[in-house]
Amino acid sequence: QVRLVESGGGLVQAGGSLRLSCAASGRTLSNYVLGWARQAPGKEREVLAAVTWDLRGTYVADTVKGRFTISRDNAKNTVDLQMYSLKPEDTAVYYCAAKFRGNRDYDFWGQGIQVTVSS
Repeated sequence: QVRLVESGGGLVQAGGSLRLSCAASGRTLSNYVLGWARQAPGKEREVLAAVTWDLRGTYVADTVKGRFTISRDNAKNTVDLQMYSLKPEDTAVYYCAAKFRGNRDYDFWGQGIQVTVSS
């Protein structure tokens, strides 16, 4: 079991920035890819970014590339999502997630945190 707890969400004006943080605990995290996803009302969950334990493998979705960055601190067991130039369409519930290396799908999810971008 991997436990994931998100923090840092809230309300921000369009054009602003926000940093989400996720604290991970549980199994040997070196075996897990950590990532962030979001789900807007009426839409499917979308994986935004992910990073491997050794930090050599990163992924950022085309929809947010250039505006969102992911970082991982293995000493603190955290993974952060830095979001810049936020748009109203970024409004969603954001989730931290973990998947065992080599798996296609994510195995563990946080409870989610709301991000609202006002126009």
